[in-house]
Amino acid sequence: MKRLLLALCVLTGCQKENAPGEKATPPATALEAAAIQAGVIPDPNSTDITGLYVREADRVCVVPSATGYRIGVTVDYDDREHCGATGVVTRSGETLHVAFDTSRGGGCSFDARFDGDRIVFPGRLPAGCQALCTEHAAISGLALDRLSESASEASTLRGPRGTLLCGDDVHP
Repeated sequence: MKRLLLALCVLTGCQKENAPGEKATPPATALEAAAIQAGVIPDPNSTDITGLYVREADRVCVVPSATGYRIGVTVDYDDREHCGATGVVTRSGETLHVAFDTSRGGGCSFDARFDGDRIVFPGRLPAGCQALCTEHAAISGLALDRLSESASEASTLRGPRGTLLCGDDVHP
């Protein structure tokens, strides 16, 4: 009977119960912590966000400024459909607080996620963010991987109209 119970427990994935007051550690968190400690993945809390992030024709630049960081984004579907914006970004752990300048009302501020080598914009953004884009282009849901950690390389990113998005002459 004991063998049958042990076999059923193994087959159904029985788990150790936590003692009262003891918090369960999700396996992914423990695995991620071990990978960070081993140096397999970067620690997003101690990794500088400066750099150039890319996915296909989508680009984001982040460079240090006197008050934090400047950020620029460009999305290029074609000659008629594109996005381009500059703004500021501040950081709190893995959360990036992004505020893009908009020429029309509404504003475009949101929280993005940073995991050490990747920036992910939320799928839903404030309505004012659409003012940064033409036609059907959008910046929502962008997921970009770091291409470079170089501030000088990131500062050369140009928008749809050829303007520098993170260069020294940008004052968001």
